[in-house]
Amino acid sequence: MNVTICQSCGMPLTTPTQFGTEADGSATREYCIYCYKEGMFQQPNITMEGMIEMCTAILMEEGMDQESARAMLRNQLPFLKRWSPSNPEVNNNTHSGQPVRYVTLPGKRLAGISARTTNAIEMSGQGCIQDLWSRYFSSGHIPAPEAPRYGCYTDYTNGIHGEYTILVGHEVAADETLPAGMNSVELPPATYAVFTSRKGPMAEVVGEAWGAVWGWSNQNERTFTGDFELYDERSMDPAHVQVDIYIAVKQARPTTEN
Repeated sequence: MNVTICQSCGMPLTTPTQFGTEADGSATREYCIYCYKEGMFQQPNITMEGMIEMCTAILMEEGMDQESARAMLRNQLPFLKRWSPSNPEVNNNTHSGQPVRYVTLPGKRLAGISARTTNAIEMSGQGCIQDLWSRYFSSGHIPAPEAPRYGCYTDYTNGIHGEYTILVGHEVAADETLPAGMNSVELPPATYAVFTSRKGPMAEVVGEAWGAVWGWSNQNERTFTGDFELYDERSMDPAHVQVDIYIAVKQARPTTEN
């Protein structure tokens, strides 16, 4: 299914009443009605920074803390259609908002600590993902420090708009018995678009990379069979992390990894 977000403010467009309109009254799926109406932007002279501040205020009214809201918007907006052509930060970023490669991988079994959540909950400041990482590292059932870690997203109910399962963990054998308190997910064989973050503080670079994914996803079809963040030897220092995000897609240009 296609992910639809406003290419001006980043708001998910879940119902036709949220779609902007062209001059002839027809709907457009590129922009929301608050940004674009009757063929014109409603704030034609607003800068990207101004849009960030305006949307930050809205998200704060919905319960999100100011710092998280502003950081999320600064990560996402540069990759949206309205801002990317004139935003020099995009050209200076270590990634272009596009996948660095496509790969086809065999199925994986991942084991760890999991929970159900939604993007809306995570963006509200009441999310569970950070707590899952803490619980995972204190569980006493993790492999060697240098072993890759995964943040895996599965069992989507409605793409980015509904619930999904987040599992924080590591790869295990198909027949491995799991310790009490640990769950597992089975990722099917799939083709992935791979996004690689720049090096920097974890909270910043992971958010930036997901901003690239969200901007790119609007024009590309994801399968939602299971996506994951891969934390390997490049993630040992929390202040200088580089992470890969694997997004399951319908693509015909894969290479293969073992």
